[in-house]
Amino acid sequence: MLTVPLGLGGAAVTLLITGASVNIFSQVGMILLIGIMAKNGILIVEFANQLRAEGRSIPDAAREGAVTRLRPVMMTTIATVLGAVPLALASGAGAESRRAIGAVIVGGLSLAFVLTLLLTPVIYVLIENLRRNPDEQAEGEGKPVSLPAE
Repeated sequence: MLTVPLGLGGAAVTLLITGASVNIFSQVGMILLIGIMAKNGILIVEFANQLRAEGRSIPDAAREGAVTRLRPVMMTTIATVLGAVPLALASGAGAESRRAIGAVIVGGLSLAFVLTLLLTPVIYVLIENLRRNPDEQAEGEGKPVSLPAE
């Protein structure tokens, strides 16, 4: 859920670039954007939690969760963005409203895709390190928290 404001920021920037206004159609697009971003984040976090239950370390679980769920997240994003491209390029009667919803979906999801894959594992590691029980925290004191490099 922490990546949602960043995706909405991407939608707002897209509206500024395209010159579209914030209207009911762009707001519907933002609701769709929030739903898809939250679903993508949940996919990654749920899989990372399963890996943690199997005994994996927090950074390993976060990294593997993002890598393993890359394909489903990418498929959802690409399908939704390609479905919205005709809306973003609409012309004719009522095209202004269709362009607003299309622009929000295309621009917001494109940015949200990158943010979900990059920020979700980082935020997961930070939150899980804060939530660890006191015994685990005593063992880990003085160690920097970071994702291991491959």
